[in-house]
Amino acid sequence: MDVDFTPFSYLTAPNERLYRAVMDAFVQAKRRFTVHLRPEDVRESMRYCAELPAISDALTRLVEWGNLRADPDTSRVTTVEDFHRSRFLYQLTRRGEAVEQAVTAYDEALGRRGALQAVALADIATQLRALAELADVPEPDTAKVHLLLRGLVDRFTDLAGNAQAFMGSLQRTIDLHDADADVFRAYKDRLIDYLERFIKDLVSTGAEIAELVGELERRGVDALLDIAAWREAEDAAPGAVEGDDPRKVEFDRCRRLWDERWQGFRAWFVSEPHHPSQAKLLRAQARAAIPQLLQVVAVLNERRSGRSDRSADFRALARWFAEAPHEDDLHRLWRASFGLSAARHLSVNEESLAETVAAQTPWAEAPSLVISPRLRRTGSYERRGKPSRVIDRSGQRRYLSDVAKREAAEAAAARAALATARPTRLSDFGELDPAEFRCFLALLGDALAARVPGRRSVETTTSDGSMSVRLTALDDGRRAEIRTPHGVFRGPDHLVEIEDLTADDVVEQSA
Repeated sequence: MDVDFTPFSYLTAPNERLYRAVMDAFVQAKRRFTVHLRPEDVRESMRYCAELPAISDALTRLVEWGNLRADPDTSRVTTVEDFHRSRFLYQLTRRGEAVEQAVTAYDEALGRRGALQAVALADIATQLRALAELADVPEPDTAKVHLLLRGLVDRFTDLAGNAQAFMGSLQRTIDLHDADADVFRAYKDRLIDYLERFIKDLVSTGAEIAELVGELERRGVDALLDIAAWREAEDAAPGAVEGDDPRKVEFDRCRRLWDERWQGFRAWFVSEPHHPSQAKLLRAQARAAIPQLLQVVAVLNERRSGRSDRSADFRALARWFAEAPHEDDLHRLWRASFGLSAARHLSVNEESLAETVAAQTPWAEAPSLVISPRLRRTGSYERRGKPSRVIDRSGQRRYLSDVAKREAAEAAAARAALATARPTRLSDFGELDPAEFRCFLALLGDALAARVPGRRSVETTTSDGSMSVRLTALDDGRRAEIRTPHGVFRGPDHLVEIEDLTADDVVEQSA
């Protein structure tokens, strides 16, 4: 297909600002349902101040490029002279409007920060429940079905696009190296809290959406997609080929489009045996971002504590050069910092620094320079002396060892508290402390992410191989409540069987 890119020419023209202001005036006029504009109308609506002759020249160029169309303006002709004078009404062409839409989308994409929309997850679940109810109706309302599917696609597209933009901006934040430590630490706390809330919502609501997708497919989602495709095909224009039913042709096109949308939506929330869902990948990426943020904070703290950092050293050295009072001090600082001098200064000491010799002095006239025999023999010079003092880090190592042992003991206690000897309801767990609840959430998240539509039970193992969990859905409609010091966790009740795979290792080590 031969594509004409001439309408994009005004974006790189020398007077690009004037052209963009003129095109923006036409876009605003179309929003007000104004089709034609005269040059003076364009000037009144422009925020960019320009003279009328310059605007007329810009309009002529835009007509040549194909962005605008010029029609003779005969509405205000009163004399023969007015008739022969060139007067035009201008309006956007299809190509010009397409260029403006592309430019607007480009600007929005560059300025988009993105967000993790937990509210969008709840909206998607609500729309799926409404569609599931319509699927049971013998003759559902076509308008309701179509609007629900359109709303579902729009909400899902917004969710996926914002999540992608947010994770991209988050990675750029993690890669930031020159941030202010205090500002970044405060931002890190809010960001980690934001990520943790979204991960919890994605685990709970994402699992519910996956169940609703499977339920809707069992009830017959194809019939709903047919209804939406037929409704969009009702207004199909007559075809150019005689005998073809335009509604049937448009229905086939819309039906393929709706099937692609549904498959893309399904793949985002439902995992296959060898293809994890996009929601699961997003959850893993968000969880991996938390330790990366903490690592950035650790690097910033190391810089503040005085650990060697090349960029900080060079900045300090540049400040010393800027604050040096005399030129001789600058040369002395240069020699002390880099040891780079003329070729004759092979060994720099107090005597050589005190003796200044011009660079243009011939060797025969310059004073002699004593060179170490060791330097002549081996090519290296090493001054003997007391070695650098070794810093004792035994206290820090003991502290880190104690912290590691304490965390390992807390993790082992949490695993032991959660381990069940038989299938147990979630509602029977009662109350959990923070360490046990964190371990419980990780187990529940892994089990829900591994669930396959159509199966009531799922069995999986944690990524570190320390625990295994078997989760079975119940049909009694009961709700589980688990109390923690920070609140109450609620959700559908399930049967769960948890095994601590490290228990045998602990017994062997004790023996």
